[in-house]
Amino acid sequence: MNRFLQLHLLTSYGPANLNRDDSGRPKTAIMGGETRLRVSSQSLKRAWRTSEVFEEALAGHIGTRTKRAGVKVYERLVAGGVKDKDARKWAQEIAAVFGKLKKARADDAMNDLEIEQLAHFSPSEWQAVESLADALIARGGGPEIEDLELLRKEHRGVDIALFGRMLADSPAFNTEAAVQVAHAIAVHRCVVDDDFFTAVDDLNDGSEDAGAGHMGATEFGAAVYYLYLCVDRQLLLEHLGGDRDLAGKALQALLEAAATVAPTGKQNSFASRARASYVLAEKGDSQPRQLSVAFLKPVQGNDMLAAAIEALESTRERMNKVYGDDLPAARLDASKGEGSLAGLKQFACED
Repeated sequence: MNRFLQLHLLTSYGPANLNRDDSGRPKTAIMGGETRLRVSSQSLKRAWRTSEVFEEALAGHIGTRTKRAGVKVYERLVAGGVKDKDARKWAQEIAAVFGKLKKARADDAMNDLEIEQLAHFSPSEWQAVESLADALIARGGGPEIEDLELLRKEHRGVDIALFGRMLADSPAFNTEAAVQVAHAIAVHRCVVDDDFFTAVDDLNDGSEDAGAGHMGATEFGAAVYYLYLCVDRQLLLEHLGGDRDLAGKALQALLEAAATVAPTGKQNSFASRARASYVLAEKGDSQPRQLSVAFLKPVQGNDMLAAAIEALESTRERMNKVYGDDLPAARLDASKGEGSLAGLKQFACED
């Protein structure tokens, strides 16, 4: 069935700080002995999962990732007329199904209603939680053991099927991700620059202080990034209970998001929105492989995008030759106006 769908994307971003480290600098990595800008897979997946592309294509099938389920249940119970003490106890019992609760803190009244780690709730699980809260309000009593069977092995949470979930306290309900996403990496040598800026106080007439009202600095970089994704289409279909239509929508939404949705970091400062200039999609049953080795030697020259495309294509040809691969492929090359997103989305779903 052409089990694996592999996507290779080249996207050029102007000055940007798409994904920051703990000091506020753009994330980097050393590759081929040179510093490259980097965007983490976690940043990319969140941008895609919360995008309008996913919301519109997969409405009703996107889960909720949160620590605050107990807080929401408590608020719902209190709004329904349940006494504070009972609402807190019942909300804790419900939240504990999805993970270990935090310890109570004097400075945070809601802390012991939160789960220690983020939990990913499928739409059906979230609905079950809300329905149970409403049932407790109606009957005026706390949950029974059978009421707390809220976790689901089978559901239609597409983002969970794609990106997986881990519930440390309930491993039987873990979901192996059907999609593997590499960190996006610049194809050329990069330098992180500093932008010193000032802000003027509009009501300062300069009679006493002609200086700026505020001074600061932010760091940024510009690069052409290579991004690789691998989708186990068979595993995705299994996660979605054999629903081919939903699996197809998931694949198409993922492809469109990867090609068109930018991480949200510092967007107001840089407007660093970009679409992929080149996308190569491959299908097959052989062991997947990314093609980052094409950029082990940094791309150079005045037309880095063209050089990156040539390096990627030639590396793919040589890799296919020595390993005997002949994978069906489809391309989008915006630099030449060739191919289309619609064509790639159709290719991704065909067996």
